Amino acid sequence: MQTADFDYPLPQELIAQHPIEQRDASRLLTLDRSTATIAHRQFADLEALLRSGDVVVVNNSRVIPARMRGQKEGDGARVEILLTEERVPGEWWCMLRPGKRIHNGTRIQLHDLDGCPTPNWVEAIDKNDTGKYLLRLPGTPDVHELLQAIGETPLPPYIERAPIDTRADRDRYQTVYAKTDGSVAAPTAGLHFTDELLDRLRAKGVTFAEVTLHVGPGTFQPVECDRIEDHPMHEERFEISAATAGTVNQAKAEGRRVVAVGTTSMRVLESVATGGAPIKPQLGRTKIFIYPPHEFQVVDALLTNFHLPKSTLLMLVSAFAQPGGTDGRERVLRAYAYAVAERYRFFSYGDAMFLH
Repeated sequence: MQTADFDYPLPQELIAQHPIEQRDASRLLTLDRSTATIAHRQFADLEALLRSGDVVVVNNSRVIPARMRGQKEGDGARVEILLTEERVPGEWWCMLRPGKRIHNGTRIQLHDLDGCPTPNWVEAIDKNDTGKYLLRLPGTPDVHELLQAIGETPLPPYIERAPIDTRADRDRYQTVYAKTDGSVAAPTAGLHFTDELLDRLRAKGVTFAEVTLHVGPGTFQPVECDRIEDHPMHEERFEISAATAGTVNQAKAEGRRVVAVGTTSMRVLESVATGGAPIKPQLGRTKIFIYPPHEFQVVDALLTNFHLPKSTLLMLVSAFAQPGGTDGRERVLRAYAYAVAERYRFFSYGDAMFLH
């Protein structure tokens, strides 16, 4: 398939720069996969769309304040650091901007949120073939404590507002059920839930189950090749517990729906189902790339945000939009055109879509 087939026009002003004031006050576009019917709703209407007995699978990964700023030793050049994954305690793979003239042994003094130098230094000790650097962080007892003090919320590159209120974003660029540190981008479909909505859904008979997938910066990596099959998919760490595997397996055996909250939860469930049912608890890494056609093994409904043109996530949604995993691209692009016409808000801080 051609990457250009997944392009669509999007006015710049529809890219949400701020979260809506009330999480569940966002809009919800629904797509019925059996009839291709599109409807406009509010996110709080999800209570009417979910059924007693549904198993809703959420990604409990927590976004860390992974962006830091500093100054190179010697020439004093400013450097932006984005931590992407911990290799071993005290050593992190990261992206540096600018990355030129950084070599093994280069030291960078970290700055606080006001731009003032701190006593903390990091040192570059390796570089891999994808352009990421391995940094040795300060010998602090808790790196996450340091990040909380001087790190910034790693908002996506398409959020271009200035100044960025990092303190407010630490709360809003985080799901209310986040618990496991490790993501550098939020599993954004979950941002719409409130504790009150979760309680109402549980009271209705909806069961919630958790997986963990630590979202990396590769989620924003554009598909640059002409054929989507040639795209080198990024890899992310995930975990699915015995309790969640058991809950999902029982639902499938009883004919109840499994609803994935976000493409990250979808990727975990479909990754562990590649060997067929029943699924098993696992701790591993996935680079699954889902695009049409794809035979889905576990997920019956998907709650997701609106995704970037020509992105791997838009390709995943296009595969799911039509029963049987055939090419639902035209359905999705038609739904997106409706969303643009109705002035929906797009991307991480934007509105949501429910495919069922």
